[in-house]
Amino acid sequence: MKVEILGTGCMKCKRLAKNVEKAVSELGISADIVKVEDITAIMERDVMLTPALMVDGELKVSGRVADVAEIKAILGGA
Repeated sequence: MKVEILGTGCMKCKRLAKNVEKAVSELGISADIVKVEDITAIMERDVMLTPALMVDGELKVSGRVADVAEIKAILGGA
């Protein structure tokens, strides 16, 4: 599973990254967590609002910080 956190490194982006790491840890799953901070790379994924969360190339959350419970629900159903 590939989990991408898209954002330019702002506090919200960092909080989303921490929440993703915690959710993956609590679920006990294996995931490749990638932080995408390059604005061109973010725009190439058609993401206009950050922070954003993509799982296996599919946009799941955009423009807000998902909490750990929501991320666990997303990853558990992926």
